Amino acid sequence: MSNNASFTPPSLLLSTIGLSLATFMQVLDTTIANVALPTISGNLGVSSEQGTWVITSFAVSNAIALPLTGWLSRRFGEVKLFLWATILFVLASFLCGISTSMPELIGFRVLQGLVAGPLYPMTQTLLIAVYPPAKRGMALALLAMVTVVAPIAGPILGGWITDSYSWPWIFFINVPIGIFAVMVVRQQLKERPVVTSRQPMDYVGLITLIIGVGALQVILDKGNDLDWFESNFIIIGAAISVVALAVFVIWEMTDAHPVVNLRLFAYRNFRIGTIVLVLGYAGFFGINLILPQWLQTQMGYTATWAGLAVAPIGILPVLMSPFVGKYAHKFDLRLLAGGAFLCIGLSCFMRAGFTNEVDFQHIALVQLFMGIGVALFFMPTLSILMSDLPPSQIADGAGLATFLRTLGGSFAASLTTWIWIRRADQHHAYLSESITTYEPATRDALHALGGASTPAYAQLDQVLTSQAYMLSTVDYFTLLGWAFMGLIVIVWLAKPPFAAKAGPAASGH
Repeated sequence: MSNNASFTPPSLLLSTIGLSLATFMQVLDTTIANVALPTISGNLGVSSEQGTWVITSFAVSNAIALPLTGWLSRRFGEVKLFLWATILFVLASFLCGISTSMPELIGFRVLQGLVAGPLYPMTQTLLIAVYPPAKRGMALALLAMVTVVAPIAGPILGGWITDSYSWPWIFFINVPIGIFAVMVVRQQLKERPVVTSRQPMDYVGLITLIIGVGALQVILDKGNDLDWFESNFIIIGAAISVVALAVFVIWEMTDAHPVVNLRLFAYRNFRIGTIVLVLGYAGFFGINLILPQWLQTQMGYTATWAGLAVAPIGILPVLMSPFVGKYAHKFDLRLLAGGAFLCIGLSCFMRAGFTNEVDFQHIALVQLFMGIGVALFFMPTLSILMSDLPPSQIADGAGLATFLRTLGGSFAASLTTWIWIRRADQHHAYLSESITTYEPATRDALHALGGASTPAYAQLDQVLTSQAYMLSTVDYFTLLGWAFMGLIVIVWLAKPPFAAKAGPAASGH
């Protein structure tokens, strides 16, 4: 990387807006297509199962591209990489919007995921580089706000666009946003000095990364649909992933010019910070996955109302992020991160007290409270994990941490849903065994439903299913609450000072 310590753009505000808009656009695209899948599948004449490849294709290619960010930034320069990634993302979005068949759309989503990979880590790297040391916390806090708000806004915005206009517009909206971001960032950062290095390409590392991560992402996305290891497809995919990733790790640890620098885990704060970032984000992702599912499938909420019930989680991060960024340096960052995990953990315990009679207001208030923890989570955690990295490794660290965070979200999506459904099945079986027609209460219930008829039994089974999923939801949030309490202990393993080391390291000199 270059020596850019003395460079300040003409306007920090415009630079921040341009960089953040590109990241907002990219993070938004990870969720905006979810609610439009039935419409897209119907319009393109494929099944709903085939339609899920619109999500899987983006996730796989994005996961592969993320860890390559460090190598690409050294090869082409940070600003140039950001600009070209944004331009190609806009082009890929336009091509997705004009697709006339599912194979076309999947192919363009692969391209979109690949070029989206560097956007978040490059935004993080450039914000750290152009902000003066005293204001870097503010930059990371604003980036954290984008990270929180975009995935929440995605399903709501996607549903509104699909209902009010047509599904291609969920991709077309990226075009003006991306063009504006490119124009602003180019104008603001065009004078930033650039030093590139032509390191040899680590082809073994690249190929094993593509195979290993690609196979892993596919089995995580398809595992629940195919009943995991009951499927030969999942078994073969898992074997390929394990072998490829094992070769990848061994090769990267010994190669002179690795495509992904795994040696960064030798730095204590990067190691601890990445662990709490990945696990904390996985928990956060799981909450935002299970809660809307439960509301829609068991509580009778529409997709819009489920989105509105979950949305208050983004209110306090928007309001608090500027203050967290401005005053965080006055506190031990471990204290702030620990407070974040405490608030999120307590919100999980609150949800563990929910019943099938819980109202919208109660759900929304718990989400609002959890927002305090979310506001305190990202900025301190990012600062901790970057605090002891050498100047030349900031882009590598940002790319690797973002890659692992994304992978953590993928694991959370698959494992959370599997645990939730499996636990509900167990509760349903237990509840069914405890109910017999010999019990007066059961006979009274059947009589109220119209007697011991098939419709009455169907209604009774529906009640049992609803209660089973309620109990499964309680179990899940109880487990998650204790997991967040455990993260409080882990984050205190990091060693201060944080800001003192992050300052020079992040400046790129």
